[in-house]
Amino acid sequence: MREIVNLQGGQCGNQIGTAFWQVASEEHGIDKTGTYIGHHDTQLERIGVFYKETMSSAKYVPRTINFDLEPGVINKIKKSEWGGLFAPTSMLNAQSGAANNWAKGHYTEGAEMIDEVLDATRKDAEDCDCLQGFMIEHSIGGGTGSGMGTLLISKVREEYPDKMMCTYSVYPSPKVSDVVVEPYNAILSIQQLIENADEVMVCDNEALYDICFRELGNKGPSFAELNTLVATSISGVTCCLRFAGQLNSDLRKIGVNLIPFPRLHFFLISVAPLFAPKDAKFMNIKPAELTAQCFSAGNMMSACDPRSGKYLSASLTFRGEMSTKDIDEQAVITQNRNASFFVEWIPNNIKTSHCRIAHPSAPTSCTFVGNSTAMRGIYERLVGQFRNLYDRKAFIHWYVGEGMDEMEFTEAESNVSDLIAEYTQYQEATIDDPAAQ
Repeated sequence: MREIVNLQGGQCGNQIGTAFWQVASEEHGIDKTGTYIGHHDTQLERIGVFYKETMSSAKYVPRTINFDLEPGVINKIKKSEWGGLFAPTSMLNAQSGAANNWAKGHYTEGAEMIDEVLDATRKDAEDCDCLQGFMIEHSIGGGTGSGMGTLLISKVREEYPDKMMCTYSVYPSPKVSDVVVEPYNAILSIQQLIENADEVMVCDNEALYDICFRELGNKGPSFAELNTLVATSISGVTCCLRFAGQLNSDLRKIGVNLIPFPRLHFFLISVAPLFAPKDAKFMNIKPAELTAQCFSAGNMMSACDPRSGKYLSASLTFRGEMSTKDIDEQAVITQNRNASFFVEWIPNNIKTSHCRIAHPSAPTSCTFVGNSTAMRGIYERLVGQFRNLYDRKAFIHWYVGEGMDEMEFTEAESNVSDLIAEYTQYQEATIDDPAAQ
């Protein structure tokens, strides 16, 4: 058993995290009180990866820490129908709030609360027999998820340098901005994610909204439906950790196969099948259709077009009853058919995994994780927005007032600009180019 400790911070992180626990509990046959009501031995075989079993009442409790700098979201989770699933000691909140200010979350309000969250994290980590790593859900546009979330990542990395750190980070959307200072918060957070995270799954609300609108035929999706989409992708990425499969994959294997250079650990994610409920009876979802959907630009959960870059590597995790031969064939066919979208100097760069336990909502499904140079488009957009504000020193006083040094802004910007340059370098590299060797 290789356990994972989950951390969810801020409003966005807590909502996505809670949606994931609902999906995971359904898959493992756990009801809203933590009682096992499933019918199959495989549901309990590896349940210890994400759940702790209580000694007294034989209930299963998520191994998670839910934290926020204001009480609203945590109280809402406690009062919700799923509130009874979580241990009271895992629900931590302060009273002040981060006011959408990265510096408040990272240096002042967050720094006051960080020891309490670290103690709870340490306790969960010490209870594990064989800790594999940490999984974090947060957004990088606000204050708590970005500021305190990245502070927690750096502190946990100090204490557990050999464990994997995987984040599900919600990036600011190109057209929808909730917060004026989002570009500041995002660039400051991305610098921390470059330095301290091992794997970053990138998603944003606009791409999720487009998927609901275009693929699922839902004209007015709620945040709950957007969160369920992200939760489905987390469930797909982690299914081989939670259930025995033919081709098993864990957080470290994903990293080893997907990250050719240590700084390039930002991934596109997508899931299949995605179709409107009314179309379900016309669908025949075989590995070929699942693979095609996963690589489709319309299914990507972040607002960047993979056709504008090249894949350095990709991973497909299939679920349900299907033959391994079909899965392997699809990887080869996809790579041959779309050779121009894969860098030529990394051969056979599609990794496949297979888990026979299907997702409750579909007999067959697939989750895609891709490392593409198209990610630079997201960073170019954010750096452009950042410069528009920073060149005029707009809103800087809110950050400096929390004890932050102005130099941090320029350091963060140059770090992200270096990342863009690296993506460009490897996209343009050819097999004869010494830079690629």
